[in-house]
Amino acid sequence: MSDVEVVIVEAVRTPVGKRRGGLASVHSADLLGTAMTSLVERAGIDAALVDQVIGGCVSQVGMQSFNVTRTAWLAAGLPESTAASTVDTQCGSSQQAVNLVYGLLKSGVIDVGVACGVESMSQVPLGSNSDKRLGFGRAIPKSYFARHELTSQFEAAERIAAKWSVTRQDADEFGLRSQQLAARAWDEDRFGTQIIPVEVPDVDDDGAATGTTHRVDRDEGLRATTLDGLATLAPVIADHGIHTAGTSSQISDGSAAILMTTMDRARELGIQPIARVVDACLVGVDPVMMLTGPIDATRRLLARTGRSLPDIDLFEINEAFASIVLAWARELAVDMDRVNPNGGAIALGHPLGATGAVLLTKAVHELQRADLQTALITMCCGGGLGTGTIVEQV
Repeated sequence: MSDVEVVIVEAVRTPVGKRRGGLASVHSADLLGTAMTSLVERAGIDAALVDQVIGGCVSQVGMQSFNVTRTAWLAAGLPESTAASTVDTQCGSSQQAVNLVYGLLKSGVIDVGVACGVESMSQVPLGSNSDKRLGFGRAIPKSYFARHELTSQFEAAERIAAKWSVTRQDADEFGLRSQQLAARAWDEDRFGTQIIPVEVPDVDDDGAATGTTHRVDRDEGLRATTLDGLATLAPVIADHGIHTAGTSSQISDGSAAILMTTMDRARELGIQPIARVVDACLVGVDPVMMLTGPIDATRRLLARTGRSLPDIDLFEINEAFASIVLAWARELAVDMDRVNPNGGAIALGHPLGATGAVLLTKAVHELQRADLQTALITMCCGGGLGTGTIVEQV
């Protein structure tokens, strides 16, 4: 492995907007461009020094097509000399963008890079780019079915719950925990160093701009709830499901961006990093169970780095469904006090292509806020993948 030290200079995110909420009228490229511009300004770096931008986005159709990362960079008035590409690793897309930028820096291909992600699920719903009504064929060919059972993420989450004995009560308690921790984080201003407010154009009932704007500066998914209230919600899969709208990730809009370079280059530029990237991985897992990737990714990272679970002060694992986090914690015997201390996607939302960068942003800022040393970030991804990254405070 190269001895090049890869560091994070700055990391920012927009608030996560709820479906048809405060960010719903923003073009995806403008939403991502807002994070990009603020990132460069906060880092105090000449944007022309950025060699490449890699962005994550899942539903790459309509306003999120045509390499939305490049479009966002140019629409924000940033230098045309900076190259950009957009990747799809399903829910882990922008974490994989971080890992790809890490690899480019580690190998010496680039000196400065930006990893980012965006998703406007209000305007480009999940599955839009593979909708058979587009007339471009089905995403899954018949040959797939001879080798693998095709399951939905909802079904995969339920099978994981059954395998790891996660009950409806367990899931409801975890959903409540996410909401309570996210509320505490906002009450204590724990997100203050990472949030980028967004000025949003107002539109009328026909979608036309009115000439006025409103400001979104707070995550919109938080909901006051109780265990009794969660217990009344109907399961998503009626006949055998434990997951409800209160224990599943929320459909959301948002973006995030992370500036990365090498330690040597940071010193040359006179900028102080906030974290170093220790290692990264992308693993493949059973596509039928589909969402067990965080287990394998965590094991891969620990094995590669020679670390053990007690060496990790903070875990950020995406709350796609309650059973994903609980199964991961049970399989690895992780202390839940170190997991998602400021809430996760159940409370804050899950803007697909942006969430990985959101989790990385949350992690590096929490390391600084709480004066912790090491964080491990991991996500499950549709199709049977797991992303993983370990970072340390500098």
